Amino acid sequence: MSTVMLPEPRVHRQDVTTAGVFRSEWIKFWTLRSTIVTLAAAVIVYIGIGLLASSVFGDGSAGGPGPGNDAPIDPTNVSLAGMTFAQLVLGTLGVLLMAGEYSTGMIRATLAAVPARLPVLWAKAAVFTVVVLPLMLAASLVAFLGGQEIIGDGGASLTDAGVLRALIGSALYLTGAGLLGLLLGALLRSTPTAITTLFGGLFLLEGIVQLLVPESWRDTVGPYLPSTAGGAFADVTQQAGHLSPWAGLAVFLTYLVVIGAAAAWRLKRQDA
Repeated sequence: MSTVMLPEPRVHRQDVTTAGVFRSEWIKFWTLRSTIVTLAAAVIVYIGIGLLASSVFGDGSAGGPGPGNDAPIDPTNVSLAGMTFAQLVLGTLGVLLMAGEYSTGMIRATLAAVPARLPVLWAKAAVFTVVVLPLMLAASLVAFLGGQEIIGDGGASLTDAGVLRALIGSALYLTGAGLLGLLLGALLRSTPTAITTLFGGLFLLEGIVQLLVPESWRDTVGPYLPSTAGGAFADVTQQAGHLSPWAGLAVFLTYLVVIGAAAAWRLKRQDA
């Protein structure tokens, strides 16, 4: 009896490409209803609080909060006051986009489809940046123009020195805060832990330094904290004790690079 050799079935495998991973993450980004709601909340909070602050502080000549603080408030900073609260929303969104896949177990299917793993992280970061940065640029412009209209004669103009950079810097900082949350989500793989770490680094760390660090060290450590360094690029003029705008941006980007490298190492080396 002769043996009949059947031809091996052809298996058509489609190579995983960078564009394909980006497209997949783009679809996942917009599939979640919570993503749209969170983005809308960030815009509303950013613009709404900026307009409210502009109506409260008037022309900004009354001085900052606290006893004995007679320094005039910059009208641009007044209209961008919502940035503090918007970073909370965007940071949380960044954490959920990455850590949420670990909590639901979806990350296993994602990494099975993309064995190289790292393209998943870079694609998520790219999608987040492509969506959030233009949105925050538009929100910054609306908050500024609306705020200056409310302030009136004491307001600032887009052509004033440092104003355009402050608007761009605010959008960059807000996008960076969201990316920081995304990278922490990839590194820590736990939504509560990543959110706690993010909020602690952006908000509580500055207060801890003021309370626990010796006074002789505060001026050395304080300017290099994530929120202080990132916020320096969003200020119209350099504040006393802060880094210059470009130095602050460089320090903030360094935080993103270091945490991103740690997240990439864990994603590559450890199973989900």
